Parts: sequence; C-alpha cells; structure tokens
Amino acid sequence: MSRPALLPRTAPFADSERASLDAVLGTATPIQRAWLAGFLAGLDAAGGQPAAVPAAPPKAAEPLTILYASESGNSEKLAGDVGKLARKQGFKPKVVDFADLDLATLPKAGKIVAIAATWGEGEPPARAVRAYGELMGDSAPRLDGVQFAVLALGDTSYAEFCAIGKALDARFEALGGKRAAERADLDLDFEKPAADWIKGALKALAPAAADNVVAVDFARAGAAEDDEAEPSREPVVVEVVDHVNLNSSRSDKETIHLALAFEESAPAYEPGDSLEIYPENDPQLVEEILKAAGLAGDEALRKALLAERDITTLSAATVERFVKATGHAEAQRLIESGEVRAWIEGRHLIDLIETYPAKLSAEHLNTITRPLPPRAYSIASSRKEVGDEVHLTIAAVRYETHGRARAGVASVHVADRIRNGAKLRVRVKPNRHFRLPADPATDIIMVGPGTGVAPFRAFVQERRAVEAPGRSWLFFGDRQFTHDFLYQLEWQEALADRSLTKIDVAFSRDQREKIYVQDRIAENAKDLVAWLDGGAHLYVCGDAKNMARDVRAAVVKAYEAVKGLSAADAEAQVAGLERSHRYQQDVY
Repeated sequence: MSRPALLPRTAPFADSERASLDAVLGTATPIQRAWLAGFLAGLDAAGGQPAAVPAAPPKAAEPLTILYASESGNSEKLAGDVGKLARKQGFKPKVVDFADLDLATLPKAGKIVAIAATWGEGEPPARAVRAYGELMGDSAPRLDGVQFAVLALGDTSYAEFCAIGKALDARFEALGGKRAAERADLDLDFEKPAADWIKGALKALAPAAADNVVAVDFARAGAAEDDEAEPSREPVVVEVVDHVNLNSSRSDKETIHLALAFEESAPAYEPGDSLEIYPENDPQLVEEILKAAGLAGDEALRKALLAERDITTLSAATVERFVKATGHAEAQRLIESGEVRAWIEGRHLIDLIETYPAKLSAEHLNTITRPLPPRAYSIASSRKEVGDEVHLTIAAVRYETHGRARAGVASVHVADRIRNGAKLRVRVKPNRHFRLPADPATDIIMVGPGTGVAPFRAFVQERRAVEAPGRSWLFFGDRQFTHDFLYQLEWQEALADRSLTKIDVAFSRDQREKIYVQDRIAENAKDLVAWLDGGAHLYVCGDAKNMARDVRAAVVKAYEAVKGLSAADAEAQVAGLERSHRYQQDVY
C-alpha cells in the first residue's frame, strides 16, 4: 500500500518538489520534524523575514554539562565527541575540565555526562585531583534532581581498573543524583564501545519527544562544526633517519634519540604534544607463546601475535578469559581463592600459559588477549627547527621478575630492532594542556629528569626559533653526569645562544647522598618563587608516582620558606598556579 502524500496539492511547490518533500518528511521522526520546524522558523527570523506560518515557540536547547578527568587526553577527546553529538541532538552542551570545575555549579547542571580516566593504582588524573577531592569531601553539594551518566576509562593491567569512574558514579548517586544510563568500564581498546555508550547515554538523557520545537543556535551559523581543527588520527608511515644511544657505553641505561622523517609534510604537531608509535612484539616471545600453546605451525597467528595482539599484559580479566576459554580447573581455583591479583604481579601472558597448560586455539588466544595499543612518547622537537621530522627520546625498559627477563614492548622494539631506514607507523596525540605561554616574553621553568626532558628540548627549540625574549630555566636530573647527561651539548649551545637562560642539574649517583631535581628546587627556592611571582609558567614532565609529587611538594615548601607562609597558605599558592594553568604537568 502506498503512503498518502503529506503535502496537499495546493502547497506552493511543483509536483517534483512535493514528491521530494514527502519522501523526506514521511520517514522523519517526531524529533526530526520538530527540529526542522524550529530550524525553518529560526532561519526566517535570522533573515529578518517573518515566518510564513507561525511555528510553536522554540524550546530552549536542553543544557548538558560534560565533565572530563583526563591524563593522556582520551577522556578529553571523548568529551568533545559527546559535545558534538549532543549539539546535533538539540542539547546545549558545556564541556568542563575537572581542573576548572566549580562544584557549586553542579546542582544547577540538570544533566551531567562524566568521563573519567583512572591513573596509576586507582588515582585521579593529576589535573583532576583538586575537584575530585572536593567532590568526595563532606562539603560536596547535593545533586537532587540531577540526572547523570558516567563513562570510565582504565587499563585492566592495573588492579584498580576504572576506579575513578566507579567512584564518581557512586558519589553522584550518593549525593542524590539519578543515574540515567549504566556506567561503562572500558579498557585501552575503548573507541568503539565508547562511541556506542555515548549514543545510548544521550538517548537516555534526551528530553521527552514532545511536539516541542528545538531552538537552533544561529550564532554558530556559518561556523565550523568543531571549535578548532583537529589533526588527523589516522596513522602514517615514517622513516627512521637517526637512531642514537644518548647514554655512554658504561651506563646501565639506554636512551634512544629517534629522528623520524615524514614522507610528506609533517603533521601539525606542537611542542608539548606526543607521538604514538605502533610497535611490534618481541619475535622470540611470540615463538615462546606459540610453542607453549601448541600452535607453532600457525603462520597467520604468528603474524597476528607479532603486530596486532597484546601478548605481555596479564590482568585478572585475562585470567578470567583464559578460564572461560579453556575451563582450566587450577586456574579457576586461583580466581576463586582471591589470590589472582597477587599471582599476576610481575608476570606476563607466557607465565599463565606455561603455568596452566591447556589446549589452545588461535581463537582462544585472540579472545584472551586484547589489541596491541600504541605507545605515546613526548615529542622532543619543534617543527620550526627540524622541519618535516619529529624527534623522540625513548628509554629502553628492561627488568627481570620471577626468573624471566622482561622488556618494554615499544621501547625495546625501538632500541633493539629498529635502525636507520626502518619504517614505523605513528600518529600525533595533541596535548593542549601542556603548551608554551602564548606570550613568548613570559618566563618558563622546566623540570624534566631523565626522558622527562624530551618536551623541553622542543620548548627550547621553539623559543629559539621565534626569538622569544622570555627567560627559560631547566632542572634536569639523572644518575651520572658522565654517562647520563642527555643532550648535554645541546643544552650548552642553548645557554650560549641564550635560548636557555639557566640550567640546574642533579645526578643522583655521583655522590654518597642521592640528589634529585626537587633538592635543586629547594636550593633555588628564592629565585624560583621570584620567577613565579613575576608570572613565570612552571612545567613538570616525567614520573608521576614519585618525582612529580616530590617536585610539587618542593614548590610548596619553597613558598613556605621564602614568603613565611603556613603550609595551608603555601599549598593555596601552588593550587592557584594550577588553576590559572601556570603549573602544568605531563606525567606518566
């Protein structure tokens, strides 16, 4: 049966136009028709012409607050995705970094989507610490009448998987909020499930599909959909043009300076961004796994394990998938005993397969493992100085646990199996929260021990290229001056041409008492506070677990000592620097 025409023959359109409009309107949903009615009414109003047929008064777009707590940028990227899709669906989204969150605004938010990453062993990202602590505290405001949905990002290789997202979800409910969509806890391969969750959450949060007309924001007419252009997230192939060990042959460390050339022009990376490398697994480890699984003759599986599957990570979830796939009774008892988290500590997939032998198939291994994720490294160059190249500073990770030698997947791939002329797949990962000051006259203080110095090499190159009049001060540390002073000659040249004003170094093993960068900060407390009081920006890059915390504590102590402040007031000074984005961290 044919569908009756919606438009009468008296409508002011030609027959072919009426047929086209009927085809569109006949399949449109009520929400789509409401949007179109509001759009046409608004379009006429914007053009200064009254609507030919008065429409129902436009309904204000539904406000939506999108919170994100991000360390590596994934939560921030997803928050932006939520905002774009929400705007198309008639919401008025507001994306808020936890670092900038004022808790007093939440009770009036109405609807909240929160996307939170978990850092380390169940901790909030560094930028989210303040607001997260306030939200979990006794003075947090009630959220009665507020609808919410939480997306949690994590890594199953850590015991406290998605702990921050889980805590936020429970806290919003405890404060009186109403859960509109169930929380999703996602691992490193989060992109597709995150996209699906976002669609479902926005549908759950959407207002009832009444005959209301959705208001159209004509202030955005003619503007690009995105507020700022994003670099392509598609991997590209680069060629290794320089591969140098920055440590001496007598060092017990190995740090590779890697220069990569793009076949075409370099993507629009900025100092502070990272580059993700798509590595390959150790071929010897692949052979050990194939042998232990009884699948040594499977060539297709060998290729998949080499370049596509994560064959090192071992988590409680991995063991559970192993038991489900094999039915191994002893591995099942390990889970039931509650000892699985202790047992997996320091072990990899090969340990599981060798300790609990089972008949495995290629499908089993594909199910047990997760996709091999890229590894991100701070970019150590400025395009203004190196052109169509990008430089990285990568420390080879090698250690031993449970009688077996272990190695970092990407770092040792680069150190041992990559040489000049080799090709790598990479993609740029922007980090707009670790940027040089907009005004090149602003002073900067950089704290980067070990490979944490990488982005500061980019900072100094950039400031040299633009002839920045602002001063720059670097704190660098490592084990031994003679063997581990990364880029020593470059820093000396930078001091000579004044692109670097000052450098203080700390080599922990050159004397009986270990000295670290935080000790040099304490020694230079007066000058440090003077620079900061004068408007300087402070940057910290490197280890999050110890170094970054110790450096921050040293800066607080510097304010106490120099200005005679109480511990609370000194803490407030540093917190103020963080809120004004003058204390920035890129830690891992």
